[in-house]
Parts: sequence; C-alpha cells; structure tokens
Amino acid sequence: MSIAEAEIEKLENGDCNENKVFFQALEEVIHSIAPLLESDPKYTKFAVLDRLVVPDRVIKFKVTWFDDNQNVKVNTGYRVQFNNSLGPYKGGLRFHPSVNEGILKFLGFEQILKNSLTGLPIGGAKGGSDFDPKGKSDFEVMKFCSAFMTELHKYIGPRIDIPAGDIGVGGREIGYLFGEYKKITLKYDGVLTGKPFMFGGSLMRPEATGYGAVYFTEKMLEIENKEALTGKICTVSGAGNVALHAIEKLQQIGAIPVTCTDSQGTVYDARGVDLALLKDLKLEKRASLAEYVKSHPQATYIPISEYPTGGHAAWNIPCYAAFPCATQNELTEIDAKNLIANGCISVTEGANMPCTPEATELFLSQKICFAPAKAANAGGVAVSEFEMSQNASMQKWSFEKVDKKLKIIMRQICTRVALTAKDYGVEGNYVDGANIAGFKKVADAMIAEGI
Repeated sequence: MSIAEAEIEKLENGDCNENKVFFQALEEVIHSIAPLLESDPKYTKFAVLDRLVVPDRVIKFKVTWFDDNQNVKVNTGYRVQFNNSLGPYKGGLRFHPSVNEGILKFLGFEQILKNSLTGLPIGGAKGGSDFDPKGKSDFEVMKFCSAFMTELHKYIGPRIDIPAGDIGVGGREIGYLFGEYKKITLKYDGVLTGKPFMFGGSLMRPEATGYGAVYFTEKMLEIENKEALTGKICTVSGAGNVALHAIEKLQQIGAIPVTCTDSQGTVYDARGVDLALLKDLKLEKRASLAEYVKSHPQATYIPISEYPTGGHAAWNIPCYAAFPCATQNELTEIDAKNLIANGCISVTEGANMPCTPEATELFLSQKICFAPAKAANAGGVAVSEFEMSQNASMQKWSFEKVDKKLKIIMRQICTRVALTAKDYGVEGNYVDGANIAGFKKVADAMIAEGI
C-alpha cells in the first residue's frame, strides 16, 4: 500500500470521514501530493499530513439576538482556526443556513493551501453561522452581527486571526461586525478585511475574486497555447459577488458572458449579460433573476424545474470557457460531459470546489484547461492581505495599484502551479500542481517550527 493510500484509509476510519465534503477535499489533496510524499520521507517522518488535517482549534458558540418583533432568536456561530504556520489565521465568515462545522472544516482546509499559493504571510481559517441574512431587515442583521461579535472578539486580532466576508457577509455585515468590535475592545485594529472603504477597507476588494479568476484563466490559456478569451462565449454560474465581477472582467477584456444563475433558475442572454441590470436586481433589489427577462424579453429564463435531467442549465449551453461561481459541487459529471460535447476548452472554479470529483476527473482526462478553486479564486484573499498591509501602515492604495498587484499575483500563482505540475511529472494538471505547491510550503514551515 502506498503512503497516500495509507493516509486515505486512516482518514476513512477517523473523524474526518464524518463530513463528506471535508473528506472529498482531503482525498483530492492526498492523491495529488502522492509524488511528494513518496519522494521525500520527511513529510511522513514528521507526520505533517496527520497534523495538517486537524484544525488547531474549533470554536463553537451560541448567538442570541432579538428580531424586529422582539422575539428571541438563537443561532450557532463557529470559527475554525486551522493552521497559522505561514502567518495569522485568515479566512472568511459565511452566514447561510447550510453552515455547519463540517462545511467550515472543508473551507478552512482549502483556505490553508489557497493562502499558501498567494505567497503572502497568512494562515488558514474559516467561520460563520447558520444565520440567514435573506429576508432580514438591516436592523435585524445589525443585531445579529453585534451578538456574533460579542463572542467572536475573544478569539481574533490583527496578529492572531483576521476574518473576512464570504457568502452572506458583505460590506454591510463587516461594517456592523467591525463597529461592535470597536465598542467592545476600544481598539481601531485591522481585525477584519472587506470593510467599507471609508474606514479602512481596500479598493477593489469586492471585485478581487471574480477579477482574479479571469486573470488566472488568461495566464493558463497563454501557458497552454490556447486562444485568448477575447471574443469568446463564456458561461458563468451564480449571481453573487464572485460571479458578478467575473462577468464584469470578462466583458472588460472583450469576452461574452451569456449566463448567470441564482437558487431559482438560470438566465441565458445570447447577446451577453446586461451587467448593470444584473447588479440592480441582485445588489440593490435583491430580486429573483426571473425579473431579468422583463427588461430583456429576448433573453431566456430557465427555472430549476426545467433543468436538464441531472444537469444544470448553464452548463448545457455551448461556450469556450466556463466559470462555476456559485457553490460547492454544483457542476456534476453530467454537466462536464455537456460542456465537453459543446466545445468548452477551459473551466475555472470561481466558487470553492464547485466541481464534483467525477467532473474534475473527466475534465483532466479530456485535457480541458482546468483551474482549481484554491488557485483560481485566491484573488479575494490576496486583496484581503493588501487591506491588512494598508491598515498596518495607515495608507490607502489606488484602485489601479491594487488591480495591478492582483493581476501580478494571479499570474504568478498560475505560473508556479504550472511549473510545479511539470516538475512532478503531471504537466498540464493544475489540480495536482496547486495541491503540491500549496502543501509543500505549509509542510516545510510546519517542520521548521517543530512540534
């Protein structure tokens, strides 16, 4: 039995297998780093993998708050501080009914390797709550954020753990969280990133993940000697922060993004998505995408009930490049087959692990240019670290400066991943390249620190 097989068997018989998404992420990484484990015995000698898959600590707490009718509400809050070998814990807060300890372990583990790939001094963490901001008034969101920070503030700090936003946590929520942190601690620390610009936020933070995914794709296509995205049809899933700004950047470089999706259905606009309308519907009105076709009757709205059997409507449309930017495991093997049959040559994960293992394996076997999330969507955390740097030096960087630095980092990540894959005999496999490069840096730091 190989070292990698032994490690997977150990995890299958342990606590890690209790959450399928977390185990899925671990299994993918272990298969990828098998050449590294076999070629250098120090990683087994120092039990690096055994140590890495267990968080430094998992913090779980009760959040009690009042709604607008003065009813007492109770939610559960979490912070998974996974690994700080490369720097203070760094990772987003997610407010969504699906949040639980297992999901956050998966996201936190991915964050370790993603943050490692940026080359910036940050560790990995994740947190959040099963609270759902949808349908809540601003006052209710504020009350919840205040109650959440009352407990969370005990465990974070600018040199300890710096949370950011994620699904359900945007500038509004970060502002409320930061305001409560100041009230409790009397400190004006750079303890959260994604803050509104007027009190310490970085320009371009909302755009960073979506823009970064496009920058990574441009470099990947260049390395693989494929045609550029300019003038090409692209499909995008999601209508949140990542999807909106991936669409925006695609349009800026001359590509034609033709889809977007939400939890109820898919919009297909063959002329190209109307970004201004989309932002108005999703950022201002928080409305369904079904409203899109009222302004653009030539577009098609496909409700979930009419999706292809076992598939997703967005991935059933011919395209040159696909950008799944919604949520984990949204793109299945059936979707992958549809994309390949319709001529897609590039898939970039904008969300965290949106492709199932079967879909990923199919893309790799068919030599599709496949950009995994931990590399392709690292733009968000990169700009979060830029915000930390600006806060620490009490400076403000221009939009152009942040954008330039982001583009450089994303192209560097892509190049590093491609070279690592080549060095370990899997040229063109950006999944293995990302996992090996991210793991090796963290593992070497853990060994250097001792136990």
